[in-house]
Amino acid sequence: MDSTVDIRKRIHDFIDIADERILRIFKGIIDAEEEEDNYSVPDSHYDVINERREKYIKGESKSYTWEEVQEKAKSALK
Repeated sequence: MDSTVDIRKRIHDFIDIADERILRIFKGIIDAEEEEDNYSVPDSHYDVINERREKYIKGESKSYTWEEVQEKAKSALK
């Protein structure tokens, strides 16, 4: 199995001789990875979750078991 160093060297060597199509593919992979790393959940979503959690803890909201959820879903499809 190749070590990380070996893999990096092979990629660097390959990029030095790669045509434009391959370079664009690599760029697409890098761009997608950077976009994924920059994804964040807005604070407003955490606020909603915290509000719902507090209501659940205080007994102010209805909750369902997994079995109840499955049954409701099956009933809705009929």
